[in-house]
Amino acid sequence: MYVPSHFEESRPQALRDLIAEYPLGVLVTHGGDGLDANHLPFELDPGMGEHGVLRAHVARGNPVWHSVADGDEVLVVFRAEEAYISPNWYPSKHETHRQVPTWNYKVVHAHGRITIHDDEKYVRSVVARLTRKHEEGQPMPWKMGDAPRDYIDAMLKAIVGIEVEITRMVGKFKLGQNREVRDRAGAAEALIGQGDIALGRAMLEAKP
Repeated sequence: MYVPSHFEESRPQALRDLIAEYPLGVLVTHGGDGLDANHLPFELDPGMGEHGVLRAHVARGNPVWHSVADGDEVLVVFRAEEAYISPNWYPSKHETHRQVPTWNYKVVHAHGRITIHDDEKYVRSVVARLTRKHEEGQPMPWKMGDAPRDYIDAMLKAIVGIEVEITRMVGKFKLGQNREVRDRAGAAEALIGQGDIALGRAMLEAKP
């Protein structure tokens, strides 16, 4: 990924926070059938290894777990808020007319080594933790024990665990840091006004 210095985000906690808030990642592999991409919700365990470990699961029928070997290098891409930026939102445009459209966004690329876990105990723990995390805001959180045991056992046999030991993380937060303060603020306020509140606030908070 091309990352100009003014868009680089290297703070480990900022990268982890993005993954935690936007856990649906794109797992990119290069196996025997060539490049493949799978969209999976990941759990990040920051306490494992130097950079943390990502855990997920795939359907047993998904060929990805056959096409890679333990230790293969993979990439997981996480994307947060993003939006089109109109040059009309820059005050300087109305003075010089020297502005063009762009797109602002926040992404993290997690590079790592994959391990496959065809293990019922492993997938049960991954599913249980993912469920607890994403059900916690519900009025009556669903838990695995709400379903019949034989049904859950059958569902777990239909999935395979994925683990990625992160070797490095690359963050790109393209938030208009290369613009004049007034132009970045103008674009941020326009985004907030159209409902892209998270990205607009991120732009206002970004340091040039």
